[in-house]
Amino acid sequence: MMIRHDTSAYNVLRDKKKSDPLYMKFLEHWERNPDSRETRRLARAVQNKFALGVGDAETDLADAEGRQAFETGRALSRGELPDIVFVSPYKRALLTLDHIQRGWPALADVKTVEEERVREQEHGLALIYNDWRVFHALHPDQRRLRDMEGAYWYRYPQGENVPDVRERNRSFLATVTRDFAAMKVLVVTHHLNILACRANLERLGADDFIRLDEHEKPINCGVTLYRGCPTEGRDGRLKLEYYNHKHYT
Repeated sequence: MMIRHDTSAYNVLRDKKKSDPLYMKFLEHWERNPDSRETRRLARAVQNKFALGVGDAETDLADAEGRQAFETGRALSRGELPDIVFVSPYKRALLTLDHIQRGWPALADVKTVEEERVREQEHGLALIYNDWRVFHALHPDQRRLRDMEGAYWYRYPQGENVPDVRERNRSFLATVTRDFAAMKVLVVTHHLNILACRANLERLGADDFIRLDEHEKPINCGVTLYRGCPTEGRDGRLKLEYYNHKHYT
């Protein structure tokens, strides 16, 4: 079972930008000419206005009460306890697990492991800008490289591309299937790691991955479950039972 973290401060900032006049003006100029002097000026203004000022690992939850996570935990408490919990070491994931445990007190007694391999994609230099369009307006060579390689293969400077995330997720899945076979495993993780897990388990290629990312993104505190089917395949397999279930109002 995988659960995405509760709504983060970055998620709120991203949504706030969508209706902001400055950001809307920047998007107009971006679409018209991403290389223009005015586009770059507006990009810098957007960067200054919407900076979080913290690293990705320290990005907080938007809601200190963690309502989404609490309600999710309360709903899941009606089911079986996992045998082990893995959680990303990023602050928003750790806090999400805390709030899930408030709704599901028995979960606090389950062994919990902070697991770096289920952290979010690292965006490297782009993190300073909090917006890929702003980053690419101010670094046009990076935009041209992304246009050439495509969103799946493009690697952020000092960061990762999608295959990098899939590779570490594949390593994590190998650990789970080797050490925790026939056990119930709960993972509190992030958007791209959930998609990487789906792609790895379902043998999805680049086009299917991008389609999921564009049209079926994991929601905050969305719950995804794979169930082991030991009679399928040579050594059994994990099959998707449900994806992105929402347990809060």
